[in-house]
Amino acid sequence: MIYNPDTAPFYKEFLRTFDGAAPKFNLRGISTPVIDAAAIESAMKELGQLPDGALFVLPDVFVQVHRTLIIKLAEQYRVPAIYPYRFFPTSGGLLSYGIDTIIVFRQAAGYVDKILKGTAPNDLPVQAPLAFKLIVNLKAAKAIGLKIPESFLLRADEVIE
Repeated sequence: MIYNPDTAPFYKEFLRTFDGAAPKFNLRGISTPVIDAAAIESAMKELGQLPDGALFVLPDVFVQVHRTLIIKLAEQYRVPAIYPYRFFPTSGGLLSYGIDTIIVFRQAAGYVDKILKGTAPNDLPVQAPLAFKLIVNLKAAKAIGLKIPESFLLRADEVIE
């Protein structure tokens, strides 16, 4: 898992959740904080040397800014990677599973409307995302030599060919 601790202060919650679920799937998580492009390159090189390694990118503005580098290195080192937002696989990344940002922005617009009409922000309930989307990029899978089962593709909300 890569993230920047300065721009993803919530990372400990993700790590705790992953660590709780990992043993059920016979996985071991390695969290790697990255603070610049050199750290990303180093982390990806190390990950590329691990047998059966994979990358989980946390939803962090820093990794969003560096997505082109991360996607390029994941392909270079043949590392399967899952990203938090649709724009990663549409930019060449393998797959994403995360919130549907369009729906979230629509929800936010409703909140803005209520606030502009006088509702105090602290009177508004916290809303959970309404939808999660699985996006798969088959071109990225082919580039790293990964065969994705048809049953998985059938579950995807979008397949990029």
